[in-house]
Amino acid sequence: MDRRFAEPLDIGAVAAQAYMSKAHFTRRFKAAYGETPYSYLMTRRIERAQWLLRGGGLTVTEVCMAVGCTSLGSFSARFTELVGSTPTAYRAGDHAALIGVPSCVARLATRPSRNREAHRGSLV
Repeated sequence: MDRRFAEPLDIGAVAAQAYMSKAHFTRRFKAAYGETPYSYLMTRRIERAQWLLRGGGLTVTEVCMAVGCTSLGSFSARFTELVGSTPTAYRAGDHAALIGVPSCVARLATRPSRNREAHRGSLV
């Protein structure tokens, strides 16, 4: 899911590769990662969208499609839920603090999270 975030998610196919039923795979995934496979995938998509928006070369619609979302409304709602601002406001924001920061560190510092309390005291 991390590498193929822009592709449609087929839980049945992923579960079959893990030799599990869809329901069992979803339960085990949630136990391991704290969120469902779909929620995890959307978080990865939003994370990539943040990177693309910081680059400033694409419109919000182009970013939405580039990360595998097909609905701009759903993408914007999820982005706002996880990041705390709309995609347009995020793109217009000041990201100068991330200039020169290695991408792996920037990714950790800007990683969206549903459980903000669990990440208090991290890099952000």
